[in-house]
Amino acid sequence: MLKATTQLISSIEALSKVVDSRLEEIGGKVSERLEEGFKKTNDTFVSVMARLATIDEAQKKIDGLTTNVVSLQELLGDKRSRGAFGEVQLEGLVRNVLPASSYAMQYVLPNGMRVDCALFLPEPTGTVAVDSKFPLENYHRMFEIGIAESDRALAQRQFKSDVKKHVDDIASKYIIADVTSDGAVMFIPAEAVFAEIHAYHPEVIEYAMAKRVWVVSPTTLMAVLNTARAVLKDVETRKQVHIIKDELGKLGKEFGRFDTRMKKLADHIRLAHEDAIDVQTTSQKISRRFAKIESVELAATPESDIALKNIEQEED
Repeated sequence: MLKATTQLISSIEALSKVVDSRLEEIGGKVSERLEEGFKKTNDTFVSVMARLATIDEAQKKIDGLTTNVVSLQELLGDKRSRGAFGEVQLEGLVRNVLPASSYAMQYVLPNGMRVDCALFLPEPTGTVAVDSKFPLENYHRMFEIGIAESDRALAQRQFKSDVKKHVDDIASKYIIADVTSDGAVMFIPAEAVFAEIHAYHPEVIEYAMAKRVWVVSPTTLMAVLNTARAVLKDVETRKQVHIIKDELGKLGKEFGRFDTRMKKLADHIRLAHEDAIDVQTTSQKISRRFAKIESVELAATPESDIALKNIEQEED
């Protein structure tokens, strides 16, 4: 009985050691897993905080943009400020494309009217007037939130009437026979307004075209200005072509003189060459004569006389 008890106690102790060892191993793995989990959680938290900071910064920018949009709307809502804004935008576009000699801001026409910008293009186009003022009161009224549909429709009709009246003013003030071009430009400083007119009020565009008033936005005005610059460049190129032709004519005359003088020089060189050959021939004859004379005895003998005569005959 004692032996069985001892064996049981030994077995229990061995089992306890095994269990303790397994528990210690499991505890280590659990701690390792928990540590890894805490690390991943911490990294995720740091990443989330960084993203929140980025979102917060973006929100600040959006708030600033909203403030700027509201300020722009307030600016465009005032007639005088809107006119100044259009003039500044127009001048910036024109100044960036055309040379300073091809336009003038606040130009006074012969009829005493002052136009926002005048483009000085080659004939037959001539001077083109560009107006940057535009009625927007009823346009803003069309898109107000909470107004009745009848009021919105009334604002729409009034907006079209305002645009047509502005077209009439431009045509009567800035199109002068035999002074300006037969057309003028109405600059709308807002792409949205330009798109609204073209998309939903085509009759206004047709009316303006009939009055020879061309409605443009910042984008389409840029295309017009680039075309004008190409025309100006072509005119300047044509002027330079005449200068080049004149210079080529002068160069041709000078080349003719050079050719004549070159031929004379060639003739002189050829004659000099021929004279040099004759001098060389004579020199050779003289040298041979001296050599033959030296070979002849100085004594006056019949043989020497005959030899001298032979030398003279050979030299001649």
